[in-house]
Amino acid sequence: MRKFTARHLKMLLVISLILLPGIIEAQGDLLITPRRVVFEGNKRSMDLSLANIGKDTATYNISLVQIRMTEEGGFETITEPDEDQSFAAPYIRFFPRTVTLKPDEAQTVKVQAVRTGDLAPGEYRSHLYFRATPKEKPLGEENPEQQDQATISIKLVPVFGITIPVIIRVGNPSVNVTLSDLSLTFENDTLPRLSFVFNRTGDYSVYGDVDVVHIAPGGTVTSVGIAKGVAVYTPNPRRKFSFNLIGGETVDFHSGRLIVTFSAPSDVRPEKYAEAIIDLH
Repeated sequence: MRKFTARHLKMLLVISLILLPGIIEAQGDLLITPRRVVFEGNKRSMDLSLANIGKDTATYNISLVQIRMTEEGGFETITEPDEDQSFAAPYIRFFPRTVTLKPDEAQTVKVQAVRTGDLAPGEYRSHLYFRATPKEKPLGEENPEQQDQATISIKLVPVFGITIPVIIRVGNPSVNVTLSDLSLTFENDTLPRLSFVFNRTGDYSVYGDVDVVHIAPGGTVTSVGIAKGVAVYTPNPRRKFSFNLIGGETVDFHSGRLIVTFSAPSDVRPEKYAEAIIDLH
């Protein structure tokens, strides 16, 4: 375990956002890099960096959970795999399983893929769950004389948790993506919102960034939307997706056209998964 200053961690966060977009998972006071674990080819080990960027000491319990992605892009915890879904948990080892971090402190969690030699071709997925342990109040901290003995006091304590996928891929990749059902609507008659559907075939999940550009009738090209880290997990053949576009004050969304591109994240080899065009009227 090593000590970082607050200045070092802030610099790390800024540099990572600039140089390595899409590989950071930060929520609450926990910073995790990278935010996906993928074992393919001969890769069998990977290190995760956990950093406490908050002001208080925090303890996190780490476990493996199984998750289903809904067609709307939400997540549901499950115990049995859906049809054509395989869990990675039986083939994953990680340590430590509990991490306590002081403010500005970081620690490495090692994740390994084991006993994968006899796995059938395809994709195996589970999720690492980082769950914050609530702080316990010492007994006797509250003044008993101030408590109403005739009432029951209940205090709800929010528990912070975050998950990242752990994926084992065996064999040659087989995945194809198309975009369909593109539509542009306006919230409150002013805010443009783009909706479309990812269509995935094959036995691998797909993960990448969505970029939207507007091309005016005169040929002017304007970037109007970016959504990073969008996934369509197996076995889902479809995922509905929508997000707000920008540039409403300078871009005429009633003319020209929109080009929607779904590509691999910028930190991996360049690859365009799918592209679609919507004509605006």
